[in-house]
Amino acid sequence: MSASHGETQHPVDAPRSRVVIVMPAYNAAKTLAPTHRDIPKDLIDEMILVDDASSDDTTELAERLGLRVIKHPHNVGYGGNQKTCYMEALRRNADIIIMLHPDNQYDPSFIPEILRPIAAGEADVVFGSRMLMPGGARNGGMPLYKFVANRILTTLENWILGTRLSDAHTGYRAYSARFLRTVPFMRNSNDFVFDTQIIVQARAFGFTTCEVPVTTKYFPEASSVNFRVSTIYGFKTLGVLALYTLSRLGVYRAKFLRR
Repeated sequence: MSASHGETQHPVDAPRSRVVIVMPAYNAAKTLAPTHRDIPKDLIDEMILVDDASSDDTTELAERLGLRVIKHPHNVGYGGNQKTCYMEALRRNADIIIMLHPDNQYDPSFIPEILRPIAAGEADVVFGSRMLMPGGARNGGMPLYKFVANRILTTLENWILGTRLSDAHTGYRAYSARFLRTVPFMRNSNDFVFDTQIIVQARAFGFTTCEVPVTTKYFPEASSVNFRVSTIYGFKTLGVLALYTLSRLGVYRAKFLRR
């Protein structure tokens, strides 16, 4: 299932869901303001930024912009940051939680499309896919090695999980509160493979997912993992898929797949 950019301007019908944006941030002072500027504020009830012990003035800028800010005293990693994001959003009674990176890589103007399937009750998880627009990822500057690795890993994940995703490694996502209250995401990794574990949890716990096309742009100030970290992430993704397979076979059930 997909929706085209610009198709839906008012995706939430009355009574309107409480929509919260969460931003997992690390040294995002240079890019936070333009990201915040492009968010369609009329659709959002609250914005939460979790600063993972940045060394710049990310926290101070976020506070000036009026965001609710939580700052970690120590760096815990991308996955650990998301855990704080989602726990705070649930504590704030969010119905729909959108993860938007504050590095201005993902276009906030796609938020209406990302919201719509959850608000309409058609899905509990929505992924903003960089691959649904022909040539979109590469036109946005995605490095070739990342593009190739994405295609290989996504194909393998679809084969093992029985899914039909075009981009299993996007960082632009939305979740229903019901989903986050059900899956044990607090047992997930504190690093980048958290995102893969969430996909596996959606499949293992029987939740409906869908994708909408989005555009991105890669530039020096945007957060981006290097080749070494990407390689480690790839191998950890394979490990998560192996654990899912063992669970399906009844051999071993990893903690992140237990109710």
